[in-house]
Amino acid sequence: MRLTRKRLCSFLIALYCLFSLYAAYHVFFGRRRQAPAGSPRGLRKGAVAPARERRGREQFTLESEEWNPWEGDEKNEQQYRFKTSLQVLNKSTKGKTDLSVQIWGKAAIGLYLWEHIFEGLLDPSDVTAQWREGKSIVGRTQYSFITGPAVIPGYFSVDVNNVVLILNGREKAKIFYATQWLLYAQNLVQIQKLQHLAVVLLGNEHCNNEWINPFLKRNGGFVELLFIIYDSPWINDVDVFQWPLGVATMFLIKSKLTLRYRNFPVVEASWSMLHDERPYLCNFLGTIYENSSRQALMNILKKDGNDKLCWVSAREHWQPQETNESLKNYQDALLQSDLTLCPVGVNTECYRIYEACSYGSIPVVEDVMTAGSCGNTSVHHSAPLQLLKSMGAPFIFIKNWKELPAVLEKEKTIILQEKIERRKMLLQWYQHFKAELKMKFSNILESSFLMKNKS
Repeated sequence: MRLTRKRLCSFLIALYCLFSLYAAYHVFFGRRRQAPAGSPRGLRKGAVAPARERRGREQFTLESEEWNPWEGDEKNEQQYRFKTSLQVLNKSTKGKTDLSVQIWGKAAIGLYLWEHIFEGLLDPSDVTAQWREGKSIVGRTQYSFITGPAVIPGYFSVDVNNVVLILNGREKAKIFYATQWLLYAQNLVQIQKLQHLAVVLLGNEHCNNEWINPFLKRNGGFVELLFIIYDSPWINDVDVFQWPLGVATMFLIKSKLTLRYRNFPVVEASWSMLHDERPYLCNFLGTIYENSSRQALMNILKKDGNDKLCWVSAREHWQPQETNESLKNYQDALLQSDLTLCPVGVNTECYRIYEACSYGSIPVVEDVMTAGSCGNTSVHHSAPLQLLKSMGAPFIFIKNWKELPAVLEKEKTIILQEKIERRKMLLQWYQHFKAELKMKFSNILESSFLMKNKS
């Protein structure tokens, strides 16, 4: 009997020792065996990539120099943990924000601000909906965003003291509509339903925006802050700030879907966008205006035969409507070209610049002032495109399209690895650009509105 007990005890002790050795081996050596697993998979691009493409393009975060696109599962898990932590943080800070701001999106540029810069969602997601809204917290401020044809002066509740009004002042008809909104806001301020108001304005392409002057607080009005698109000479970074044009989005008029040039989506970068060889040196899809630099551009491309190496589709008349087919064609051109040619239109700044950034195609920008009252190069040395230049945009700036052949010849000598690094730098910069704008925008509102509340 004693012998049996001794054997049983010896067996249990031996089993415990074996388990301890296994656990120690798993802890100290198991992870080392798993660590390099991403490397060989990365070398088998041809075998693995198609399967991944069938499941949908992998999203990636361009933050680390040692970014590994094949660590999709680990990154998805990390993103899930981050989103969960963010939701917990938002719940813990709910009610603790110092400022509540409602944004009234009454111009297409509002969708760029909310969906692209704030990375906010809209409910419902249907772009044809009469009323869409979303919420987001940035810094100490809780934002709510409303847009759609049903957002009409006097027909919705104003339940906050602070409002950002997004308006279109590009042409006479738009100015009339924008003025009606400002008069409505003025009435709310007078009856003390509103305390603070800021305006984001799609300005006139010649920078003729005098119509809004009487509404500015510095001129006796009630608009405390103005964020304006294009290189306005009013910009002083005190109460008037420059805002980017962004990508072309859509808006609704009288319940009918109307596209403003193109319904450009929020683009999620993929492995192939970064790493694939692109079949075209450059692209230009657009309208050729008579006696414009765009005509000179087309002549230069044809003269050296580079139009055969670039994706070029020119038209004589501007077309405001965009079909699903033409939008896909345009997106494919950006995705399959190393460079995107950005000639000036009525203004130097154009949607094409930001849309090229979304796809990692380097903008080649015609860096010249256009006619009108915009920033004077003798006064503003970085004009035009002061905002982009001040934030270190990694573009190719040229003063004359005669410089283009040399740019394209150099492009032919650049190896794929260098292009990958350049795309990565552009996508990183664009992410940083939007994040910086979001924080700057919110910080300006907080420092202005909160300070005035305290005083």
